[in-house]
Amino acid sequence: MLFFSAEESGLIGSKYYVAHPTLSLQSVAYMINFDMVGRLRDNRFQLSGTGTAAEWDAVLEEPIHDLEIKKDPSGVGPSDHTSFYYKDLPVLHLFTGTHEDYHKPSDDAEKVNYKGMSTLASFVYAITARTAAYERLTFQSTKGGEQITSPRFSVTLGVVPDYLFGGPGLRIDGATQGRTAANAGLQSGDVILKIGAMTIDDIYAYMGALGAFKKGDTTTLIFEREGESITTEITF
Repeated sequence: MLFFSAEESGLIGSKYYVAHPTLSLQSVAYMINFDMVGRLRDNRFQLSGTGTAAEWDAVLEEPIHDLEIKKDPSGVGPSDHTSFYYKDLPVLHLFTGTHEDYHKPSDDAEKVNYKGMSTLASFVYAITARTAAYERLTFQSTKGGEQITSPRFSVTLGVVPDYLFGGPGLRIDGATQGRTAANAGLQSGDVILKIGAMTIDDIYAYMGALGAFKKGDTTTLIFEREGESITTEITF
């Protein structure tokens, strides 16, 4: 088990490790990344990297603990598994989603779902046991894995995205008081469908849409709440 520092500064710790490994990377079968796994809700989580080994589909075919998994085949993401993927190693990244306490002092220990963390640890144990049936997993590169690009934008809505939502649209887990979305009346569970002329199919479309606006701009926002489509005006 490894703990990496400076992940938020650009995966610095894991990049250094794969460049100066204490264990030959040729002897590494795969890398499993636990990053933000403390808030398991409704037994749902995202598992990224499912396309990085030819055998992952077979390994994951049999359900484990009735967990609902949103699979993302890409080996690239804003976390330390990416450094290992770029060394041609299969990876998996477990992620239980963002929340209103993300990057805040209010993210306290009593809010951690310890039972959920235990369930995910048991899930990973089952995966590692299943991979014992293979001499070695077959690495596969995934679509879009050549580079990471971050859309540049100077405004935000002030929402907490639900990264586990399958779409269409961007469902939010919360809206920060005093920010654009909350001022427009958005609340947890709402699904953003359109910002201005841009349709929001997923979080990537959402980030792309934000790049078209600057502070002080006014536009329309369409969102869905309990099956009803609502149009409102927002000012960034």
